[in-house]
Amino acid sequence: MSVDKATVAKIASLARIKVSDAELEAIAPELNQILAWVEQLGEVDVTGIEPMTAVIPNTLRLRDDVVDADPLTGGGRGDAVLANAPAAEHGFFGVPKVIE
Repeated sequence: MSVDKATVAKIASLARIKVSDAELEAIAPELNQILAWVEQLGEVDVTGIEPMTAVIPNTLRLRDDVVDADPLTGGGRGDAVLANAPAAEHGFFGVPKVIE
């Protein structure tokens, strides 16, 4: 596929980018090089290769989900927190229905 000056102007118009005539002349060969590289990638045999999101294995560092029993730092105060709620239902905050 070859990109000419008119095609670059059309792409710039669709992207709402103001490009001068001199820039159009410079952008066309660059886009042609990019498209040639993409076509070259299409020739690579990738059968049997699993898709990946990164080149290095990433794993999340997990911690135990433990409720802190210290009343100053977090857990163990559910009843006291719900006492301030206008409506508590089954140990949770009750909220009005949003979708009918």
